[in-house]
Amino acid sequence: MSRLVLVPVFLYLLFAADGADFRWRLAAFAVFVVASLTDHVDGNLARKHGLITDFGKIADPIADKALTGAALVGLSVLGELPWWITVVIAARELGVTLLRFWVIRHGVIPASRGGKAKTLVQVVAISLYLLPLPAGLEFLAVVTMYAAAVLTVVTGVDYVIRAIRLRARGKRAVAGA
Repeated sequence: MSRLVLVPVFLYLLFAADGADFRWRLAAFAVFVVASLTDHVDGNLARKHGLITDFGKIADPIADKALTGAALVGLSVLGELPWWITVVIAARELGVTLLRFWVIRHGVIPASRGGKAKTLVQVVAISLYLLPLPAGLEFLAVVTMYAAAVLTVVTGVDYVIRAIRLRARGKRAVAGA
């Protein structure tokens, strides 16, 4: 829940001084990183203490999507990130969320290793875009974001396959009962 609370704080800091002030950008970067780290800490605590719930499996990715979506849209509004990247990532994230709800009667699709890698690369890419990098290092942000976009599409296809399989298994189980 802390990630969801930090989203408007992050956006306020990102858009302060039209997104151009060094200090505000560093503050936005810091809030984004802290919010992103809560995902890792939350997951570790849940696994360590056996507190993994179906609600958490659904709510956690939604909080991730709210944070990364806000960052991507914010960076695109500021003209720093091409809109097509934001649209591709947002469409995949929305599609996967809808897939999860489509199959929820048959089971929950937890985050895959690929999905976790995709999230990590997205967080790194967004962080690089948020940082006021020197002119010679800006290409790092672009290359990392393109890698994030590729991982986003590939893992999206994986989720579609997993959802179809889960739903087919559920229908077979009902038919056999």
